[in-house]
Amino acid sequence: MTREVRTVSRDVTMDELNNLFTADDFNAYPVVDQTQMVGLVTKFDFLKCFALTLSSMVPRYDELMKRTVADVMIHEFIYVNTATKLVRVLQLMVEHRLRSIPVLGVGQCLIGIISREDVMRALRDCTKPRVL
Repeated sequence: MTREVRTVSRDVTMDELNNLFTADDFNAYPVVDQTQMVGLVTKFDFLKCFALTLSSMVPRYDELMKRTVADVMIHEFIYVNTATKLVRVLQLMVEHRLRSIPVLGVGQCLIGIISREDVMRALRDCTKPRVL
């Protein structure tokens, strides 16, 4: 688990979010209000702003880039706590095709995030032969 997690607030604009995705090469950011995690915003959520549908016309690019994370974030998201077993984390990642899962404590407080790389490292460490 990574304990120092990069987060965003609800008022971050799509333009700022785009710059963060580019700079950090992350696929998602937890959305935090003070100490409580209130949502998750992914690259997919960002891209949905630009999708054409039969029922809507896409606004101009500049207008879309002024939207905020609050407009596009996921309010219901999958998370685990510190007692969740590795096999359950792996099952959630595979079942839901997740790249990372937030780890929450009491009161929806963000404690960390578990990435695919964290799980792969843990599996590798668990299967290493023990030297006596």
